[in-house]
Amino acid sequence: QVRLVESGGGLVQAGESLRLSCAASGSMFTMNFLGWYRQAPGKERELVATITGAGNTIYADSVKGRFTISRGNAKNTVYLQMNSLKPEDTAVYYCHAMRAGVDYWGQGTQVTVSS
Repeated sequence: QVRLVESGGGLVQAGESLRLSCAASGSMFTMNFLGWYRQAPGKERELVATITGAGNTIYADSVKGRFTISRGNAKNTVYLQMNSLKPEDTAVYYCHAMRAGVDYWGQGTQVTVSS
């Protein structure tokens, strides 16, 4: 069974940085997509960034130029470097993986940015 474990959330002030990490275990195959979504209170879950096995990336317009997604050397690991954080980045961040049309989700990690 595939399991995604996130780490790295926390409370920071506006302008500071955080790095989220996610490791997917339980699969002998490389995930086609690895990425991050977030959900703020009262809002729908939204895509933050995703990266393919070939290294192609997609970012939400709201984080372009501030966030960087990357895959780790270990199989099925992914990182999200978040710089110049804003209060509107406050949300629960979820790791996401997909292979062969099947979606997998982490339990979420809270990121809170104070002004």
